[in-house]
Amino acid sequence: MSTEPNEPIWRPLYPYASHSIEIGGFRMHYIDEKPDTWQPGRPVLFMVHGNPTWSFFFRSLIDAFRTQYRVIAVDQIGCGLSEKPPASAYSYRMERRVSDLCELVEKLDLSNVTLIAHDWGGAVGMGCAERRHERFTRLVLMNTAAFRSQRCPFRIYLGRIPFLSPLLIQGFNAFCRGALRWATEKPGGLSKEAAAGLTAPYNSWKNRVAVSKFVRDVPLSEKDPSYKTLVEIEENLSLFRNKPVLLCWGVKDWCFPVEFLKRFLNDYPEAEVCKIEEAGHYLLEDAPEKAVEAIQRFFEKYPV
Repeated sequence: MSTEPNEPIWRPLYPYASHSIEIGGFRMHYIDEKPDTWQPGRPVLFMVHGNPTWSFFFRSLIDAFRTQYRVIAVDQIGCGLSEKPPASAYSYRMERRVSDLCELVEKLDLSNVTLIAHDWGGAVGMGCAERRHERFTRLVLMNTAAFRSQRCPFRIYLGRIPFLSPLLIQGFNAFCRGALRWATEKPGGLSKEAAAGLTAPYNSWKNRVAVSKFVRDVPLSEKDPSYKTLVEIEENLSLFRNKPVLLCWGVKDWCFPVEFLKRFLNDYPEAEVCKIEEAGHYLLEDAPEKAVEAIQRFFEKYPV
């Protein structure tokens, strides 16, 4: 696909119409693709990204399922094409992010929703799904967590050190650039178009505030501001024990390794499991076809 003059090289990979809505006083961007025959009450796929990605990460799933379902892929506040307020105006805490998603679900009046979440989108997305559990019918969780863990890789720990974190992440863009290497197992690395797309929204100090705050908000102990919220999310995982769950995992992930998948199986012992052996944390970049096939099989086995 050719690129128009002055069009970013990543744009042809992300050809969707943009939508935005005011959430908590800030503009939230989202993708909303659906077939012409879609009617209210029919299934909705609700995709929630983590850090440092955005809705661009879900493009393979959007392309695969937008002719069958209504597909909504959000950009959390401060991320992607959403508004990027300064930390003085927006808390960038897990509680606020969960509340944002709940408000979006209510304003769009979504029902019969399948949550598809990756990275810390899992904790935030599960927080929303639990608080609005009557609206959610299935879960697809990918290389994520929604429970307490003491595991903190050194690369993440560096981003949590006061004063050093803003310098590394907002100043030198170390987290976004590093993820292009650390989060993928794709032979030869990501294409220049994919790499440009993943990092495009995070092109300046002020546009990377959410990236830095996400890392520092990961709750590891009771002293952390979001610890109570994560405990609440963990304690309510049982709300979905009797609903269809797919755990789709890139096995070579250094951040959310297979041990996290096994931990989810404590809460969802009947869950479907798909391990993608050659994929890392960015499993939708490393093996999009295998992920799509696994999700399609799951949907066929558990229609709603």
